[in-house]
Amino acid sequence: SNVLRMSSGIQIKPKTAVQKSKTSSPLPCSPEPALKPQPKPSDKLNPKTIDPFGAHSRPPSAFAAIYAKGGIPCRLVHGSVKHRLQWECLPETVPFDPLLVTLAEGLRETKHPYTFVSKEGFKELLMVEGATEKAIPLLPRLVPVLKAALAHLDDEVFGRGLDALVQLSAVVGPSLNDHLKHLLTNLSRRLMDKKFREKITVALQKLEQYGGKATVAIIKSKIPTYCSI
Repeated sequence: SNVLRMSSGIQIKPKTAVQKSKTSSPLPCSPEPALKPQPKPSDKLNPKTIDPFGAHSRPPSAFAAIYAKGGIPCRLVHGSVKHRLQWECLPETVPFDPLLVTLAEGLRETKHPYTFVSKEGFKELLMVEGATEKAIPLLPRLVPVLKAALAHLDDEVFGRGLDALVQLSAVVGPSLNDHLKHLLTNLSRRLMDKKFREKITVALQKLEQYGGKATVAIIKSKIPTYCSI
């Protein structure tokens, strides 16, 4: 009964479902490359998907870690015109050791708010009464830290280091002369840069002003072109 009889006498059987699928299938072609699955938003939260060598996995700096744990007794207060620091206690009561050295290390930071906290905190701590007697014993530890800031490739870090050096010189005076040679090499290199030439010259003049006559010979030993004020 499944056989169709045509007028020509040819018998044709109807195609089964398997045969239909074979005849309707397209011609074979080269296989297409499989599409890569798109990352899910939740994958970003999975530690396994984070590159262990990426920027997000880098540990915080020593200064950032100390700041996060409350080791810096001051916080940034955002103002409508300018920012300021709010101290948890009077700066006069804060031990310089190790806070002044820690703030000096923070001068090499490049992210907010660490840049402001370290720069302003270093400045304000040196303004307290009795800062000279507290800062002079720390010079052997402060000078290498300031030297690292002055050797930094970031222009803003260098600028903060230069300002901090002048501020320290104003407080400790001639006591800085014994350590000055270690800092002048980096200043001599930056003098070749036109955008820092005037600022460095002014800083050297202030170092001479605060350090006395002996400072001139020290500066000229590293920067022969320096003209005394």
